[in-house]
Amino acid sequence: MSASHALDRIVLSADDGHAVSDAGLLLAASLGQRLGLAGLLREHVTVPGGLGAHPDDKCLTVIHSLLAGGDCIDDVAALRAGSTQAVLGHRVAAASTVGSFLRAFGFNHARQLDVVARRLLGRAAAAGAADLARPVTVDIDSTLCETFGLGKDGARQVMRTGRRGYHPLLAVFAGTGDIAHARLRRGRSNDATAAPLFIKETITRLRVAGTTGPLVLRMDSGFYLHDVVAACRAAGVRFSIGARMIGALKHVIPAIAEDAWTPIDYFLPGAAVAEISWTPFTQDTRGHDRRDAVPVRLIVRRTPVTDALARNTGRGAPPGQQPLFPIYDYHPFITNRDGPTLELETDHRAHAEVELAIRDLKHGMGLHHLPTKSFGGNAAWLALNTIAHNLTRWIARLGLGLGRVTTKTIRRKIYTVSGRLTRTARRIHLHLPTAWPWAPTILNALTRIRALPQPAT
Repeated sequence: MSASHALDRIVLSADDGHAVSDAGLLLAASLGQRLGLAGLLREHVTVPGGLGAHPDDKCLTVIHSLLAGGDCIDDVAALRAGSTQAVLGHRVAAASTVGSFLRAFGFNHARQLDVVARRLLGRAAAAGAADLARPVTVDIDSTLCETFGLGKDGARQVMRTGRRGYHPLLAVFAGTGDIAHARLRRGRSNDATAAPLFIKETITRLRVAGTTGPLVLRMDSGFYLHDVVAACRAAGVRFSIGARMIGALKHVIPAIAEDAWTPIDYFLPGAAVAEISWTPFTQDTRGHDRRDAVPVRLIVRRTPVTDALARNTGRGAPPGQQPLFPIYDYHPFITNRDGPTLELETDHRAHAEVELAIRDLKHGMGLHHLPTKSFGGNAAWLALNTIAHNLTRWIARLGLGLGRVTTKTIRRKIYTVSGRLTRTARRIHLHLPTAWPWAPTILNALTRIRALPQPAT
């Protein structure tokens, strides 16, 4: 019998009132319940008017929709249609209700979700999801979220890339990918717009959450500003910030003596590192001397310009001729950290791992677009994305015993498994497929999550 004939013999009907789609969301709902997420939402989110009723149900609807793979407001309807509400522990709001709820947000209401995320981070750390007593490194970065059309507040103007969108700031735990803080900004913002305030809030959030060990902030050259360095110094934290080849640095770095360079193991042959003392930001924008200018360590990595790069940039010698002097690319950064030069340079390069968290927010969650015309609503969408993102990482750590994983992996193996509900002896029984290879993992994870202590209210 041909395959087409065999498929024609399958009878399809929608008549099982006990089937549940995305049954694995039970893990996320259980962890949220253990951390008191619903209570935090009820306590802090106060959108005015009738739209503000039951904020916990509406916010949790968005969070669980994001975990299930939804990336727009209409996708929350899948939780209702698939009877998933039975394993979520809250009423699933309709898509129209969620849309009206988000559009009612002002920016200050979105800041209320920041409070929820901050307190949730502290509770997760207390439950064992993070060891904040050890040295903590946090990567600060920005990303561009493209939008289309002219109807979105804060995204109507063209960005420097020639596109329209938003330019949020993110603070991400190095190594784990947890989001420590997030802030939506208009698309035309520079990399470091509002960065000093964002850094102060991030440090405060980490200290309130229970960070007691040394704290290091890593940033790229977009944050090479006096106010950023001053904010780090005022908070008493260490920093590692990429420097821009501008002003005197254009002449100081190439003039470093050849014997000061130490070769390093790098994917480009001939790479080397050197260190000098440097006092940045000695003058303000008006040319006046600054009294708070302090020397820092300037560490530079140089890499030879390859023939292909030289041809593409026009920096090499004419074809068929050898350059008179080697041509290098320089990658400097400033730091006030202690330690060997080569170790600090290697650690600063690890700042690039922040892109993994950004990629997961955009392609694993719903941050590749912002769904409402309201700036406050889109700021709330960003905050809910970060909460959902963190829940997945905490499930992997507390329930599955895994390290860093992507949301896509957990969604494919855990969240989207189907189930069937039965009721026996006044208890609800969720049945998973017998041959589902990750069923034992789900059962063990649920046992661990349910054993977590509930926070004191």
